[in-house]
Amino acid sequence: MTGQGQAMLRLKNLVKTYKTGDQALKAVNLEVPDGQVLALIGPSGAGKSTMIRCINRLVEPTGGEVWLDDLEVSKLGAGALRRARRQMGMIFQEYALVERLSVMENVLSGRLGYVGFWRSLTRRYPQADVDEAFRLLDRVGLLHMADKRADELSGGQRQRVGICRALIQNPKLLLVDEPTASLDPKTSRQIMRLICELCAERGLAAIINIHDVALAQMFVNRVVGLRFGEIVFDGPPGGLTPDKLTEIYGEEDWEATIQKVEDEDMEAAQ
Repeated sequence: MTGQGQAMLRLKNLVKTYKTGDQALKAVNLEVPDGQVLALIGPSGAGKSTMIRCINRLVEPTGGEVWLDDLEVSKLGAGALRRARRQMGMIFQEYALVERLSVMENVLSGRLGYVGFWRSLTRRYPQADVDEAFRLLDRVGLLHMADKRADELSGGQRQRVGICRALIQNPKLLLVDEPTASLDPKTSRQIMRLICELCAERGLAAIINIHDVALAQMFVNRVVGLRFGEIVFDGPPGGLTPDKLTEIYGEEDWEATIQKVEDEDMEAAQ
């Protein structure tokens, strides 16, 4: 399924088998067009995090191909892979900030793939990078906290810093791994809305691995459902009927989940 122009990310028969023999991904095929934000849903162990990490090769695929535009990421050597990863911003569930560094320093660490080793070691970043970091922090409402240490921030604030760190790479693609798992419901909605707004502003494609079905339905136009390492759903949120959700997750009262989405949509509109 495509929608907004040419596919910028393509997965062809992507396979990941762990040494235990567990097959996390079974010949997954997926295309993501420029500018499209999709939610990746499925039960624990379905292969969602593995899929995201195979794209930027934090996890090495066992087989298949990963293409970013005309670049076959799955075949790159170490140096070329480092350069390719500049184009793939990653946002983590547990934020992955350096606690003792300031908010500004954590954001600027997203430029490490661009500046030389000695410059990064002494944290002497070009002025253009510093200016962009200030702009990003202002956009996410954290400009006043630029000098605070990361360990002084709330969960929602930390995730905003993680978003800025990913965006300062100037990526083509955002890979987002359970960005709301550690957050309360209100902050979760704020973070999802922020990610989707920033993607729209920048024409960025994104894959968001998310455990909250209602949240996925609220904010994205395309949902991909994984079960046992295979895609079992790929379509608009409205296609997630109780029967389809049961196929993805197993038995539950899915009518209640769908009602929750409708209630929260009405609440947000008021």
